[in-house]
Amino acid sequence: MKFLAPFLIAGLLLTAPAQAQNSDAPQQEAATLGLNHIGFAVTKLDDTVAFFVDILGWKPAGGRPEYPAKFVTNGKMFVTLWQVTDPAKAVAFDRKQNVGLHHMAITVRDLPTLHDLHRKFVAHKDVTVEFAPEFLGDGPTTHMIIREPSGLRLEFIVPADRVKPKG
Repeated sequence: MKFLAPFLIAGLLLTAPAQAQNSDAPQQEAATLGLNHIGFAVTKLDDTVAFFVDILGWKPAGGRPEYPAKFVTNGKMFVTLWQVTDPAKAVAFDRKQNVGLHHMAITVRDLPTLHDLHRKFVAHKDVTVEFAPEFLGDGPTTHMIIREPSGLRLEFIVPADRVKPKG
């Protein structure tokens, strides 16, 4: 249960805004509208780009060779990937010790796609599967977490409304 507590809290936090939007009271639009893009510093720029493009099916979206940086998108999300200056001296993120991005969660179309991604991740020599697809809490929302070639923690999640009931 101790392991599930953070996921249950996250679920409550994620459903609270949706519940607030469904109230009958008039809502004023927040000053901020949504995530525009996310930027990651990575140790293996080309390998990380290949992960997003070759495994996840994203598209290259430019870059800044002088930085160096490369950008990728799936048409809805935009990620900037910035090469660290000295990968040998880079400090890996420790989710329990460092302030920063704990993980990025990406919605997956359906359960068969999640399981297909899991098979690809297991077969990839530079991807570490932290845990295989499993229910988030009591389900039916299903998720898994991996570390891509540069070590970024990515969660892949099929929300309950995308899980088809058996039968």
